[in-house]
Amino acid sequence: MYIKKILWAIALIGLVIFAVIAYYIYGAMFQPNTAFNNETAYIYVPTNARYSEVREQLEPLLDDIETFDALARQKKYTSNIKAGRFAIEKGMNNNEIINSIRSKNLPLKIAFNNQNSLEDLAGRISTQIEADSLSLINAMTDEDFLRENGFTRATALGMYLPNSYEFFWNTSAKNFRDKMLKEYNRFWNDNRKSKAEELNLTPNEVITLASIVHEESKQADEQPRVAGVYLNRLRIGMALQADPTLKFAAYQLPQYKNTIIRRVLNIHKEIDSPYNTYKNRGLPPGPIAMPDLSAIKAVLNPEKHSYLYFAADAKRIGYHKFAKTLAQHNNNAREYQRYLSSQGINR
Repeated sequence: MYIKKILWAIALIGLVIFAVIAYYIYGAMFQPNTAFNNETAYIYVPTNARYSEVREQLEPLLDDIETFDALARQKKYTSNIKAGRFAIEKGMNNNEIINSIRSKNLPLKIAFNNQNSLEDLAGRISTQIEADSLSLINAMTDEDFLRENGFTRATALGMYLPNSYEFFWNTSAKNFRDKMLKEYNRFWNDNRKSKAEELNLTPNEVITLASIVHEESKQADEQPRVAGVYLNRLRIGMALQADPTLKFAAYQLPQYKNTIIRRVLNIHKEIDSPYNTYKNRGLPPGPIAMPDLSAIKAVLNPEKHSYLYFAADAKRIGYHKFAKTLAQHNNNAREYQRYLSSQGINR
């Protein structure tokens, strides 16, 4: 009888211990364990991250980090970290959180436009994905990649078409570049290539001209007319004489660093640069900035007219007055120069 009581007592104690362990395991796995008020929180797990780095991000988001640690060890998450961007929903338990951050890498939308250089673009992209700006620049300017895909350092910016795209946060610099090449090739379908050929331009040249059109006019409804002027000039062998190319050439010189040229002067027309379209006929070596898609569309679908000149319209800021003769253009230009002087804009 005495032995039976002892055995019953041991069994009872065992059941209590088992119940405590079961309750702890249940709590560790299935009790809600979030400590934030928003509906969703995100963590960003770097490539080759250690568990301590993940834990550091999770700790302020969880009520009980210790129970999470215990389950993470049990489910071997601590030795099998996945890189990416992961969502944690309010009210999730530890089991759901581990399942989410182990297998549900979420893509995100990244966007860019109006970048003046590859360096600017790399800086912009590096704030949106894991790759840093240096690795992005190295990938974008890789000589073998450029040569194999028909680009030069001067034309490389034209490969990146401004838009929004879907990427995983942990995308590498090379994978970003390679996907943008696919987007570029998709954009240049047979229809657009045919239109470029009709204009006697390559895709790179279309984007170079579009960059000038975009810098001349941000007005989408006017860009086809501006494109028509430049195409007329190219057709007859006339110099483009595009003021934005003078600004671009000037900004490459030390004396113009960290300055803003608001008024193009005769001194700028003397700059010795392949981008000086007053001195050099034809298109410059590459785009002077990233053109909007509207400007590319304008070049491919230009307005057909006989204008050869245009000058900024002092009465309609942002738009231009167009002229067929140099005499008419000079009158329009003088009117705008007087406007600039009246505003105290001398350089």
